[in-house]
Amino acid sequence: MKELTIAATEENISLVTDFVDAELEDHGCGIKARTQIDIAIDELFGNIAKYAYAPNVGSATVRVNVTDSPLTAEITFIDCGTPYNPLESKDPDITLSADERKIGGLGIFMVKKSMDNMSYEFKDGQNVLVIKKQF
Repeated sequence: MKELTIAATEENISLVTDFVDAELEDHGCGIKARTQIDIAIDELFGNIAKYAYAPNVGSATVRVNVTDSPLTAEITFIDCGTPYNPLESKDPDITLSADERKIGGLGIFMVKKSMDNMSYEFKDGQNVLVIKKQF
């Protein structure tokens, strides 16, 4: 398992993505799964950066673990910001046009649909969100 603790800012999304991608590439993760994971990082770390500590900046820890049989990437996001479970957010009505839809929720919806598993808990004063993707 590899771990990175970094300031939760939008500017650091690319550093987090590069950190995770390096580990995925070392394990032969294909471009499709890596792209889906990168989109999830952008959404999840971006939400931490925008909302967890607003209006201040705090830190976030990102852990990457790759397991065998089947090859699965497990990425954990940990922050000490405002408790928030994105899995409880209502899915947007994607049958409506973009003009008719409420703003928000589409990114989390896309992450839910593209990952094989997601879990959340608030434990010891920390938000802990885990995504898993087989490749």
